[in-house]
Amino acid sequence: MAAKNTNMFYLIFSFIIVGLAHLNLVNTLSANYYDQTCPNAESTITSVVKKAMLNDPTVPAALLRMHFHDCFIRGCDGSVLLNSTGKNKAEKDGPPNISLHAFYVIDNAKKAVEALCPKTVSCADILALAARDAVTLSGGPTWDVPKGRKDGRVSKATETRQLPAPTFNISQLQQSFAQRGLSMDDLVALSGGHTLGFAHCSSFQNRIHNFSSKQSVDPTLESSFAASLKSVCPAKNTAKNAGANLDATPTTFDNRYYKLLLQGKSIFSSDQSLINSAKTKALVSKFASSQQEFQKAFVKSMVKMSSISGGQEVRLDCRVVN
Repeated sequence: MAAKNTNMFYLIFSFIIVGLAHLNLVNTLSANYYDQTCPNAESTITSVVKKAMLNDPTVPAALLRMHFHDCFIRGCDGSVLLNSTGKNKAEKDGPPNISLHAFYVIDNAKKAVEALCPKTVSCADILALAARDAVTLSGGPTWDVPKGRKDGRVSKATETRQLPAPTFNISQLQQSFAQRGLSMDDLVALSGGHTLGFAHCSSFQNRIHNFSSKQSVDPTLESSFAASLKSVCPAKNTAKNAGANLDATPTTFDNRYYKLLLQGKSIFSSDQSLINSAKTKALVSKFASSQQEFQKAFVKSMVKMSSISGGQEVRLDCRVVN
């Protein structure tokens, strides 16, 4: 999860709920929702994602992050795709989302699907399917994505304040997930999304400079790893795109993230917090020792998270409401 994929932490974590009544886990989604109305939708979207990946290896991380950001504000309703207007600053222009990119992939997929089945497939569904394809095409698992989401008509940059800084502790993370009907198991599994991508220095400088009054560097960081982070992110860093990959294989969806976490080589302090609780540490160890167990849990939690509802229409253009 790739320089424009700053702060992958923001993929999965939010804090304050806005419109909680609209964020319900629903059973109206169906894996075969478009079987009759647009049977080639999924294969068409996959082709678009695959083509984009060939030109830009950062696309998978970008799409996965985009989907998480969409679902954690107002539900999975494609609100993150909407452009700002003269009177409204949209989610994509909120501070945590400034570094989101690859919106053109969703635009291209929407154009291709509209040519096949006009006014049928929602932008929210396209994003959910593209995120699945991003994982699968990066060497990760595949799964049937429940479909039938509707697109939302509201997108506010101020609501991106729901997405917390990567300094959350385990209690704050647990609260954030619980508010969305997600468990501690979901938290640890979905954190595995950090196997893809890159983080800018600003997202982890709290761990390598002035960590506390007594220690400059977070003592939970492995010393040589901390030194490497300090070398690319000096205290007075001025390099705009300086940062570090989230794990050693940033374009491959694997369980390396969990292995590095146990070695004191995680990027965010929020990642580190996963081993500060006995329950979450046990899951981290489980996923570190078995990629199969991680992938199984990730799929289960992705389906659960991506079923958080929201939205009222099927947009004709993913960047503007009908």
